[in-house]
Amino acid sequence: MNPPARIVENAHVTLHFRLAFAGPDGMVDIVNTFTQQPATLQLGTGQLTPGLEARLIGLAEGDHQVIETAEGEAFGPRSDELVQRLSRSVYDFEIDPKGQCRPGDYVQIPGPNGGTFQGLLNDLTPEYALLDFNHPLAGRAVTFEVKIIGVL
Repeated sequence: MNPPARIVENAHVTLHFRLAFAGPDGMVDIVNTFTQQPATLQLGTGQLTPGLEARLIGLAEGDHQVIETAEGEAFGPRSDELVQRLSRSVYDFEIDPKGQCRPGDYVQIPGPNGGTFQGLLNDLTPEYALLDFNHPLAGRAVTFEVKIIGVL
């Protein structure tokens, strides 16, 4: 009987996974496929962050593990450079002309060539809007639970 297939770089993997972080009232699930269909993904294509992919390398079909990551390991460190002030007049004209957004909302920022960026509106004063372009989980320690179903 052949040993179970192990995950290598660029492998196709079918798995159940749960991604969570510690909130003030306990663990907060970001995604949990254990109650749904399993996910199928290919490593190396950006479907998972490099920090999470690295933790899958070497696991085999049938493995079920709970992986605790260090702060910033899974989604990178927080960067103060990604928190930016934008003049209120530009914010009102370009981003929120109807004045519907409030601090704590994610807003779409027009980018070059018709693209957009998403930022968290941290503060809104008469002079400026404070926008955070860090990934929402940047700098956090997360729990990554996985059950490997198949490896190609």
